[in-house]
Amino acid sequence: MGLSEEVIMFTGIIETVGRVESVIPVGNYHRITIRPEAAFENMIVGESIAISGPCLTVTAFDKRSFTVEASQETLRLTTLKSLRPGESVNLERALRADSRLGGHFVLGHIDGTSTVTAVRDIGLSLQVELELPKAFAPLVVDKGSIALDGISLTIGSVGRDRFAVNIIPETRRRTTWAGLKVGDRVNVEFDVLGKYLLRFLETRGSGSKLTLDSLREMGY
Repeated sequence: MGLSEEVIMFTGIIETVGRVESVIPVGNYHRITIRPEAAFENMIVGESIAISGPCLTVTAFDKRSFTVEASQETLRLTTLKSLRPGESVNLERALRADSRLGGHFVLGHIDGTSTVTAVRDIGLSLQVELELPKAFAPLVVDKGSIALDGISLTIGSVGRDRFAVNIIPETRRRTTWAGLKVGDRVNVEFDVLGKYLLRFLETRGSGSKLTLDSLREMGY
């Protein structure tokens, strides 16, 4: 998270792709330097940037690149633990109050990772199928929102242990998913509204008239 006490939020609309210039282990965290393809203006130390999903804090920058630090917990939960120099990452700066919300509410708080199980060309689009861990199954609903590697996507279908999303050509062109393949692991952030609703149902018990089925019928 960023150093500010303000609420940090993203939209899942990737601004540009960045190239990892260095990954330096420092104690139990990693110091990562990234060079964006499109330079960021008005950057400040302490601001938050989503790096393929996880929200990290800028600790230093120059005209060409910036540096962030990934904590032990971030490394444990995300694909950043295996990040290497030369690899590409999706980048999105935190949402400003006067910005359009083009995707959905994304916090940069990764719930875990998922493995790509199938990649299919569907016309000009790409259908990507991923594993769905049983523990997270209630948070994945048909036509719901999900953030994968920081990208805001709509869930196209849900199975017992799988779910699928469709990637339009523009998304492939603007993100690291142009070269996505079976076996790749991606960072997953489930819809925060769904997480709060699920927690509400768990704590209210039988006293609530809301159910997972009724929430799905309402589009959650």
